[in-house]
Amino acid sequence: MPEWIFVTGGVLSGLGKGLTSASIAKLLQSRGLKVTPIKCDGYLNVDPGTMNPIEHGEVFVQDDGGEVDMDFGHYERFLGKNTKFRWNLTSGKVFKKVIEKERNGDFLGKTVQMIPHVTDEVKKWFRDIAEEEESDIVIVEIGGTVGDMENQLFLEATRQLRNEENSVHIHLTLVPYLETVGEQKTKPTQHSVKQLRALGLKPDIIIGRSEEKLDKSSREKISLFCDVKKENVISNPNVDNIYRVPLILGEEGADVQVLKELGIDAEERNMEKWRELVEKMNKPSSRVKIGLCGKYTDMDDSYVSIEEALKHAGAHLGIKPDIEIIDTESIEENGTEVLKDKDGIIIPGGFGTRGVEGKIKTAKYCRENNIPLLGICFGLQMMVIEYLRNVCGIENANSTEIDEGTENPVVKQLPEQEGIDKKGGTMRLGGFEAKLKNNSQVANIYGSEKIKERHRHRYEVNPDYHDLLEDNGLIISGTSKDGLLAEFIEIDHRFYIGTQAHPEFTSRFEKPNPIYRSFLQSTKEW
Repeated sequence: MPEWIFVTGGVLSGLGKGLTSASIAKLLQSRGLKVTPIKCDGYLNVDPGTMNPIEHGEVFVQDDGGEVDMDFGHYERFLGKNTKFRWNLTSGKVFKKVIEKERNGDFLGKTVQMIPHVTDEVKKWFRDIAEEEESDIVIVEIGGTVGDMENQLFLEATRQLRNEENSVHIHLTLVPYLETVGEQKTKPTQHSVKQLRALGLKPDIIIGRSEEKLDKSSREKISLFCDVKKENVISNPNVDNIYRVPLILGEEGADVQVLKELGIDAEERNMEKWRELVEKMNKPSSRVKIGLCGKYTDMDDSYVSIEEALKHAGAHLGIKPDIEIIDTESIEENGTEVLKDKDGIIIPGGFGTRGVEGKIKTAKYCRENNIPLLGICFGLQMMVIEYLRNVCGIENANSTEIDEGTENPVVKQLPEQEGIDKKGGTMRLGGFEAKLKNNSQVANIYGSEKIKERHRHRYEVNPDYHDLLEDNGLIISGTSKDGLLAEFIEIDHRFYIGTQAHPEFTSRFEKPNPIYRSFLQSTKEW
């Protein structure tokens, strides 16, 4: 069996448990250990796929088709490996599994209860993943905050498992700075640990999130009142670059203390390539302005994978992308003036009708002014509609998602999507292969004529319009394996490429996605 690391959070949500877990996992991976991340979410949704990005943040899509919490994006970007849908436990998923077992008669004669039946299912799930992945270490992040009703069963399963397996418990908590008294306050941390103890859990390591590094007094208080070793009080201050977090935790000795608590030896840490990239990000040779023209502008995390993919490319190219999220409803109302100082534009994915005409105007502006444009999923569809309207002369070209009765349905629902009533997990999801046209821009960018990217959509460009588009100069440069679906489009332009896929989901800090790297490079090639 593997060693176990459990990560909980206290005081308030949004402290960065996912980033902290991913950073510790990266440090351990750099020591030659195979680390598998698991995330537990208390919500009753089976997955976050039906949640609005404004409410929950971005939905991350895995290669196996899983729609999961955005923390899995951090795991993949940091560890450089694909995660799996099974690695995300939600209360909805677990309850569904237990109820299915009850209906199948697996508990005949028993009264099915939260404890032990639900907690046993959680522990079995953990152990099955560890065995399947042949992990050296499994790091389990418990979503939410200690004290939330939603995560109580996961915390109870953690308590039980800690009595059965070799493990270390890390608690991430807020240490605020109070200006009126001029000091960091540890009382919230003490109360949070008190709540943990009431649940039968005692953390081995406490990581304090704060504006500045924890001072000596704060470390001593946390050690004394929370009953942890002084060397196990770790500082995790605010940073302007999330890729510095593993380096900071390494300097604090987080991985050293984890290994010591677990009683295992490992190779020396090797984070030199990572450090070089971080330094390159912090000292870019140039800057560019990127407009991200979407409609989910009320929450910073709505387009996090796109923003991170641009940063990955920038780290390798020495370019700092200054990203501005632009609401395309404002373009509908005020025109494209807001785009004029941008070096490149991205039209991201999305659903529904709001802001659509603004995206179409954006595509037209970039095409006519030779501005680099990358269209993602819905963005590709808007590029096609714009081209058919303004180049091919089909003025009423539209998508059936926008206008069900359109006379020219140039974008329509996939045939296999018709008649599907359920919304959760029913889109075209996960990694799909595409065939790229020989000597096309995208084939040259990828260096291959066969690639694989991840998808999340219900609508496609109508194949009935492919010939008309190509006859008028728009190249369908990538198709599905069977040749029926348009996966990539391009025109003769500095960079004007659309993809039905979401290549941001396969970008890694140490290995940027080729499309994003090429797009960012094009913004400097005047």
